[in-house]
Parts: sequence; structure tokens; C-alpha cells
Amino acid sequence: MKVLVVGGGGREHALCWAIARSPRLTKLWCAPGNAGIADSAQCVAINDSDIDGLVKFATDNKVDLVVVGPEAPLVAGLVDALDAAGIKSFGCSKAAAQLEGSKGFMKDMVAKFGVPTAGYGRFTNRDDARAFVEKTGAPIVIKTDGLAAGKGVTICETINDAYQAIDDAMIGGKFGDAGAELVIEEFLRGEEASFFAVCDGKNVIPLIAAQDHKAVGEGDTGPNTGGMGAYSPAPIFTKTVEDRVMRDIIVPTVEGMAAQGHPFSGVLFAGLMIDENEHPKLIEYNIRFGDPECQVLMSRLKSDVLDILDGAATQTLDQVTPEWHDETALVVVMAAKGYPGSYEKGSEIKNVAAANALENVKVLHAGTKMAGDKLTATGGRVLGVTARATSVGEAQKRAYEAVDTIDWQGGFCRRDIGWRAIAREQE
Repeated sequence: MKVLVVGGGGREHALCWAIARSPRLTKLWCAPGNAGIADSAQCVAINDSDIDGLVKFATDNKVDLVVVGPEAPLVAGLVDALDAAGIKSFGCSKAAAQLEGSKGFMKDMVAKFGVPTAGYGRFTNRDDARAFVEKTGAPIVIKTDGLAAGKGVTICETINDAYQAIDDAMIGGKFGDAGAELVIEEFLRGEEASFFAVCDGKNVIPLIAAQDHKAVGEGDTGPNTGGMGAYSPAPIFTKTVEDRVMRDIIVPTVEGMAAQGHPFSGVLFAGLMIDENEHPKLIEYNIRFGDPECQVLMSRLKSDVLDILDGAATQTLDQVTPEWHDETALVVVMAAKGYPGSYEKGSEIKNVAAANALENVKVLHAGTKMAGDKLTATGGRVLGVTARATSVGEAQKRAYEAVDTIDWQGGFCRRDIGWRAIAREQE
């Protein structure tokens, strides 16, 4: 198969790394890719927002499968354009992409499907939003309706904090058009986990769960980011929880979207809150693999990823049973100093090859490029240092050994990725 991966972040590097292992592969491109992806795929200078350019490239090069990594091209209708050109793709239609593209749409749909989720309200008027907060009380969660690169969620401990978050989005324009409408939700208590299932419009198969660390600071403190690390398996995600998630959340959504005339194809990423009685509630859906969760999923995947991706594109998932390594995979994100606020670009990164040479370690690139013969940082989250081992503690130790091998003066990372799971392990 000739395959084109769309995107240029850590998720796409993880996908390219996994696809490159497939015996079914004859040629792999990535658009636009990054410095690390260039080791697995031929990078093509087409932006992931250039739908016409991507369709033309796929057509001209007789691409057999286009794998869409990020959410923005899905929301913009890339899969619909590929379908119209007769090109197979892994990803969902523009209509189905509203599950992530509009948090209000997602909440309305899952409420209709009977999926357990937090109580909520949708608001385009500041005063109505403030009245809802006053009535509901704090803590409370303020979300932008539209895409905000993983930063549109604010957990507010007090009513005044919530008022400020509403004003920042609706009056201050902190999130641009994404914040013109807000979804305000009750605060759910429990422990978060991420679960992934793959759909082909009618069939759905479970993948595995992971837990990520969204906050920038150790102990899960400070502002939310796109993710500072993750690990899989997630100890909280028992077989009981998985069965409930599939029965009460994933399957009703897949069946409901099909009944609405918007069958879902691709990967469904459920952000979940799990209470002490192992009852999961849906926080949100994403319509693509998580970043950094994709890194640990691809590290643990034993089977051929193309069987899964192509199965979703050809409605043959009922013939696919993924196999996984039993070991724990853990990824530590190295980010530019200042992230998630303002940060400098262009700092040099050294010794990545030495880190990659360590046993069961893979350094996945999220925001890098080559400047001459130097590897430089171009983004906020820059590297995903991924390790696999027999326990969470061992995987963490191996990942930080690799982190400490890398010489990057302009970067930082959290030093406690996996702390909850390690505490459980030590108990």
C-alpha cells in the first residue's frame, strides 16, 4: 500500500513510525511532517489545511490510503474531499467531525443518545452564562464550543473564576471565534482516563486506554496544556470499566450517529471521568488519536497498524483483532521553556540519536526542523520521549534516562509522569 499521513506533530510521528513497520507498506509520505518523521516517511511540503493540495497529491501519486492525523482538516472536510476524488481515507466526515469541532453539538448528541455525561448549558450571551454559573455553583467547567488546540477548557474553583473565564473568552477574545459560544458543565469528580475505539461506520472495535497529564506543572498543577506526558495501560481502566464504556458510551454514539445520517469512521477518543464505583462518564469526544496518547498506543501495538486503519476505511473492522504488548509504555513530553505561554523558537537540540539508542526507547518529534545540520525546536511541545518496560516505574525510569541523555538548553519537562500509577504499583 502507498500511504499518506496528514499532519506534522508527535501523533503523526507515532503513526508513521508504526505504519513504517507494516509489511503491507510500499511507500509512505507525510504532509507536512517534521525532522523526526523524515526518518520514517518522505515529507511533503503541503500544509495540513491545504485540502485541495492534499487531494491533488493523493490523486497524482495514486495513494491507496490517506491517514488524517489532526482534528482541523477533519473538521474542514478533508475526508469528504478525498471521498469525492475516490481516495480511501482513515478519518471521519465533516458532519461527524462536529463531535469534536463543536462541544455543544457533541453534548446535544450524546444527551440524545442517553450517554452518561455531565449536566451542561450552551451560551452565546455573557449574562446568560454568568446566570447559569451563579445557579449551578462552583467548582464548574467553562469550555469553548470550537477548537482551541487543547487549551479551551478552564476548571474554575470559584464563581468569580468562572466569571473571569467567561469574560476572557466572550469579551477578551482569548480563544478567537472558538470562544464565541461556551459550553458550561457541572464539575465531575473522579479520575480521568482516555479510551480509544476504531469505527468503520457500522463496526466498532476497542483499542486500549491511557492516562495523560494535561497540567504543565508537577503534581498536575498549573495551566492546562496539550499534554505533558501519558502512559498505558491505565490501572484505573479495568475490564469492568471497559465493558461499561463500550456498552453505555461508545456503541450508543456509533449507532446514534449512524441513525442521524452521519456514520462515524475513524478513531473515537473518549475523555472519561471514572468514579470510585467504576462508573464512567463522558467528558468529551475527540475524533482523532490523542497527542501524547498516540505515542504510547503505537509503542504497545503488536499487530500491523495498517490492518486497523485500512479496516476502518473499507468497513472490514469485524475482521480485525488488535494485539498489544502487555508492558507499560510511558511518554515524557519535552517542551520549550515558557510553554504553554510564549516561548522562543529555534533553540538547538542535541544527542537525540543517543537517546534513541537506549533499549525500548523512541524519541518522537512534535515540533522540530533541521536548520542546516542542526536539529531545532519549532513548537511548544517539541519531543515525546517514549519508553516501554515491564512496569510503570521501570518505564518511567527508562524514559527519564533518555530525557537526561538529550541536551536541550531551551527545553523542560515534568519529572513525575505516571505518578498516580506508580503510587498504585507501590501499594
